[in-house]
Formats: sequence, structure tokens, C-alpha cells
Amino acid sequence: MGSRIPSHQLSNGLYVSGRPEQLKERQPSTASRAVPYTGGDVKKSGELGKMFDIQVSDHPQVPSLLKPHRASSSSQLTSGSLRSGPNSGSGPIPKRASGSGSGPMVALQPTGLITSGQLGLSAGRRSGQLDPSASVISTGKTVYGSSVTTLGYDDVRLGFRVSRKLMWVLLVMVVMGLMVGAFLTVALKKPVIMVAAAAVLVPAMIIILWNCTWKKRGLLAYLRKYPNAELRGAIDGEFVKVTGIVTCGSIPLESSFQKVSRCVYVSTELYEYKGWGGASANAKHRCFSWGCSNSEKYVGDFYISDFQSGLRALVKAGYGAKVAPFVKETTVVDITKQNRELSPNFLSWLADRSLSSDDRVMRLKEGYIKEGSTVSVMGVVRRHDNVVMIVPPTEPMSTGCQWACGLLPTYVEGLVLTCDESQNADVIPV
Repeated sequence: MGSRIPSHQLSNGLYVSGRPEQLKERQPSTASRAVPYTGGDVKKSGELGKMFDIQVSDHPQVPSLLKPHRASSSSQLTSGSLRSGPNSGSGPIPKRASGSGSGPMVALQPTGLITSGQLGLSAGRRSGQLDPSASVISTGKTVYGSSVTTLGYDDVRLGFRVSRKLMWVLLVMVVMGLMVGAFLTVALKKPVIMVAAAAVLVPAMIIILWNCTWKKRGLLAYLRKYPNAELRGAIDGEFVKVTGIVTCGSIPLESSFQKVSRCVYVSTELYEYKGWGGASANAKHRCFSWGCSNSEKYVGDFYISDFQSGLRALVKAGYGAKVAPFVKETTVVDITKQNRELSPNFLSWLADRSLSSDDRVMRLKEGYIKEGSTVSVMGVVRRHDNVVMIVPPTEPMSTGCQWACGLLPTYVEGLVLTCDESQNADVIPV
């Protein structure tokens, strides 16, 4: 005879198979003891006090009434926003014994962050970059950091590819030739010798004077005619010329007088005219000429988008790199003997730089390359992973002999920047 399957009836009247479920006895729960208010005292905080090797009282007394009082400034700094009296137990955490194994206690910041050092070290710092790239000092003049290259008024040096020793040798030979020709002319009484010497020396002097006068113009003409390269096909270490639209890097620049923002290159120079007398603007200032008395030229890293391939490259012009900018400056202030009216903006600009505004003939010129302008850059291509960079060449760039113009080889050092656009022309928005 088969065994009968047990079944039982549920509370809703439904019969199900199996034995009814046995109810488990509940474990007696221990009543939690109410944690008394400690008022911020570590000695009354249990496990927290043990962490700091502080004797903890077994039976903390619960204060019956808290009377708020005005706390001192040091108590406010360490105890947070709660202001309590001296009997409440709040305040700075007491110092630990010197024999403890852990390190020294660290002061708690008002923000709740645990940092090293004293509170006063970070009180004067502002949020942002650790090394700010640009700051405005109390006089109103903008001072950039080491990531922006500062150029002088005579940093762009143009020279001939002729050594100084050879120049001195040629000069000595010219002087000796003139002396010998004059001596033979007087001794032999034959002016033909002097005429022959003059026929050789005069053209040489004319060529030298021609090159000194048209040296910069010949270089700019050579730079304009230099063919553009395609960045996509340029190999690492190749000297190229790239023309395209520029955009600012991590540090946009601003012109000091006109306050033109979002620039990759800015230049503001003050020139003074020196007559027969008067003070010189600089050590190389000659009479009856203009001399630069204050120069502010800055350039930083920026990007250029190649017209040929559309590829974008990083131009490394910051961090003290050698840069030769050829940007046309415009005269924004012209002070003459007839026009002595100084605008308030110009007076403020002079005062910020501690420059004199007395009876002088001055000109303020300003140039810049704004974001969105068309610029030509000449430098060496460097490829690092997927980043294409243009860096200054290690050797000076030479133009070679330009026989058609009668110009000797001219060289220029550094990364070459040229911008032929007018400063008032509309740039491409980026």
C-alpha cells in the first residue's frame, strides 16, 4: 500500500501538498543604547578617541543644556560652523604625545580637505592653474608666464652669410688699396692709377650700401615667393613653409593699448624722436632718428590649419623659442610739436609703465596677429605620435644670392612668422 502524500490547508482555504512550514524562533535583539551628544569632544567620542590615543571616559556626561557663546576666530576655523562655549568640549583637537607611532597631525582646512602645510600658505592663492600664465599687476600692465615668449625690439636680426673675419680683411684691403693708389698717383704723377682704383672700389661700396638698405625688403620678397608645402606629405625634420588660418593655443594674448583679445602675437612699441640734443631712447639711438623706448612683444604656442591639406599643426613659438615675426605695425598715437594733446588712454598707458609724458615727440605703434588671420609660418616639421608640430630650426635660414636684385645672401634666425593682412581687415571667425 503506497504511502500517502501529506498536505495541508492554507489560510485562504487552498490545499497544497507538503507539510506546513515551521516558524523559526526570532533571535532576541539587543536594545541599542542611545549615543549621548559629545559636543565635539574627542574624549567622549568612543572609537574616534582611541584612534588618536586619547583616554576615553567610560561614562560620558550628557550636557543638559547648551549655551551658545561667541567663539574666537581660531575656534571658528577648527570647529566648523558650530559656535559653542568653552564648556561644550568643541575646539581644536589636542596634540598627541611625541611617542606615538603615527605621523604628525594635519590642520583641517575650512573646506574639509586634509592638506599638508599651514593654513596661511594657501590663503592667498586663487583657484585655477598652479602656475598662472598671465597676471595683471597693480599698475595695470599684463605680465605673462614662462609659457609665453617675450621678444625685444631688436631680437629680429638680419645679417649676411659672410664671416666677420672676411669683412675685416676686405676692409683692410680697401684702405690699403686707397693708400697705395694715392701714393703712386702723387709719386708717379699718373692719375690713371687713382682712377683705376676708384673704378674697382666705388662699385664695391655701392653694392654694400645697396644691400644694407634693401636687406629687409629683399628678405620679405624672398619669403613671399617661397613655395608652400603640404603638411600631410612633409617628413620629420623637413624645413617647410605653411600658410593657413591660425587659432589660439591654451594662452590667448591681448594687445596692451587697444585691448585686442584672442591674439597669437602682440606687439606694442613706443618710439621717441631725437634731434641734435635730448635724451636717447636706447643705447643705439642716434641723432635725427627714431628710437624705441618701450617694447612689449609676446608670442605663444598656437595652431595653424594648412590650406593645402587641411591638416592642423601646433606651432611651438612659446617657452622662450626663437621667433622672427614680420608683422606690419600701425601708428595708433602720434604726438608732434604741433599736436600736444594726449588722450586719457595714452596718459594712463604711460603711467602704468612709469614713462614720462613731458615735451617729447612720440609715436605709439601696435601690431598683432588675431585669431582667424591668414599667416605663413616657416620652420621644421616634427611628428610625435599623431601630433604634427612646427618648431624653430636649429640653423639660420639663408636666402642665397639674389643676382637679379644685386643682393648678397641674407640669413634670419628662428621661427619665421609673416602676416600680410591689414590690421583693420575682417578675419575669418573661428
